[in-house]
Amino acid sequence: MRVISTVSEFQSALDHARLSKTVGLVPTMGYLHEGHGSLIQRANSENDFVAVTVFVNPLQFGVNEDFSTYPRDLDRDVELAKHSGADIVFAPTINEMYPNYPEALPTKVSVSKLSEVLDGKSRPGHFDGVATVVAKLFAMAGKVSAYFGEKDFQQLAIIRQLASDLSFPVKVIGCKTIREADGLAASSRNVRLTQDNRRAALVLYKALQLGKELVESGENNSITVTRAMESLIKGEVRAELDYATCVDPKTLLVPDVIRNDVQLLVAAKFSDVRLIDNLKANFPEPINRAGGGVQNNDVVKADSLRLERG
Repeated sequence: MRVISTVSEFQSALDHARLSKTVGLVPTMGYLHEGHGSLIQRANSENDFVAVTVFVNPLQFGVNEDFSTYPRDLDRDVELAKHSGADIVFAPTINEMYPNYPEALPTKVSVSKLSEVLDGKSRPGHFDGVATVVAKLFAMAGKVSAYFGEKDFQQLAIIRQLASDLSFPVKVIGCKTIREADGLAASSRNVRLTQDNRRAALVLYKALQLGKELVESGENNSITVTRAMESLIKGEVRAELDYATCVDPKTLLVPDVIRNDVQLLVAAKFSDVRLIDNLKANFPEPINRAGGGVQNNDVVKADSLRLERG
């Protein structure tokens, strides 16, 4: 496996690979963990050649955010990437990606609407930074299949929209969230949690599970679902709630009435560490006596009792 640091080397390596191979791309901000490893492994299983990028992108960090303290360990990243099946690691410097940094980049990419809610509302400009660096990487990479984790659900939706709108020859593939044994979503930021905050952070997944139970039992009031998740997180004294919500997975907008599957999303800070998580909730299909369909639990129970009684 090779480690390269220049755009020209990266482009040349992928162009050469594409002559006879399919190419998978796994963009990361480094400090790789099991979740990144799963992305690389999937890319490896579906392609002949896999490129991993390691770049902590300054454009997506706001004022007083953790760019300077964001964990970095390139040697460790290279070993994990190699072990997971990568063929190259592209680890550019900031000035390789943005030659005039820290001057503002004259050109930026912005995906409206999807970027204006949730994390986009809490972190103004964050997704412009994400979209800009991803657009640059896609332009460098050419025709590839690109793998992103579903843990960053809003980011994934934005990148899919970006690739479609700008006609990049890139197939964007979402991969399931990898969780630690106790349910905490794998994240590079987890290493910065104190022991007490690490335990407290489990409330995020518990809140998502509660919301999922409500939706899948037939609760169709989005406010009821949201308030239940909020209440659980607020009950954890170490958690500073940012948001807890349920949204349409395509538009990221909150439905007045839940009629279809929704994505549950939460975000909170534990001291200076901000964590996000999400979970899909499948809303029960309406009763369809003529053509079948899933009935709600009460109807199923009632029907079962009628059958038992003849």
